[in-house]
Amino acid sequence: LSNAMWLNGTKPAHGTEIRGGTTIDQMIAEKIGQDTTYPSLEIATEDHSSELGSCGGDYACAYMNTISWRTPTTPNPMELNPRVLFERMFGGDGATAEQRAARLRDNLSILDGVTASVKDLSKGMDSKDKARVNDYLENIREIERRIAKAEKQNSESTGYGAPEAPVGIPDSFADHANLLFDLWAIAFQGNITRVVSFMLARELSTRTYPQIGVPDGHHPVSHHQNDPLRMEMQAKINTYHMEMFVAFLNKLKATPDGDGNLLDHSMILYGSGMSNSNVHAHDQLPILIAGGAAGKLKGDRHIKVKNDTPLSNLLISMLDKAGVRTDHFGDSSGRIEI
Repeated sequence: LSNAMWLNGTKPAHGTEIRGGTTIDQMIAEKIGQDTTYPSLEIATEDHSSELGSCGGDYACAYMNTISWRTPTTPNPMELNPRVLFERMFGGDGATAEQRAARLRDNLSILDGVTASVKDLSKGMDSKDKARVNDYLENIREIERRIAKAEKQNSESTGYGAPEAPVGIPDSFADHANLLFDLWAIAFQGNITRVVSFMLARELSTRTYPQIGVPDGHHPVSHHQNDPLRMEMQAKINTYHMEMFVAFLNKLKATPDGDGNLLDHSMILYGSGMSNSNVHAHDQLPILIAGGAAGKLKGDRHIKVKNDTPLSNLLISMLDKAGVRTDHFGDSSGRIEI
């Protein structure tokens, strides 16, 4: 279950218990994402959340559907639908900026009414009930904050070319993935969020890629048994995904931001929790970090580490760059100088 450990370095629990580890995206979001509309966004291209039981040994299927964990017992759901993601980012459910702004104003009006009603109800309550009401009002205020942020960003969205609302999930994988990448770029550009997790391919995926000459499912292809034809198909899938990622990086690089561009000011981890999938090897992982992290990453380097070096040694170093200091993370045994 490499995706369940991908961003936390914590082996998940067996059986029916759902337990992993808080992932670095959530730790970073806690540090740098609290003054944006969404501290973090989680997106993916496929999901099988309806599956029950075990999906690999006696591990719960829930581990397969996310790479982001808010707490050790709370996996974050990942959004597949670009339309839903768009509405979360820009507020309301209208196709145009004017329609979305009107919906946001309606939502704020409704919340004002709810707040007034709750305050009236709290009169005469004991201290315990008042504490519960105060917690409820805090949640409402957080929703109001997000709506107000979205309203402000919605009014400014024409400045950075926010698109019309997508219809839904495109039939084409390329259109789907590229649209999610585009929304990610816009989310960074508009400061809607500063932290995004994107699961481009789900573990145990049976997706086929006939558009690049791969008619077989992704997971069956990954167990190639050293068959040259199947190894070639796996290479095609990896190259295809990488080309999409490169196009996304080029979009960030072409987007001015402050004294540089969005790529200069980002730190983006790309890779997999397996190296040789045919034997489920978890050493010598193919990992890439892109971006300049606002001058904190040296870049233009290839770092080779010992076979038994945990990925957590890299993750804890990324936490350092984001200003999150901790002595130990996951199964870390040190740090990798990046």
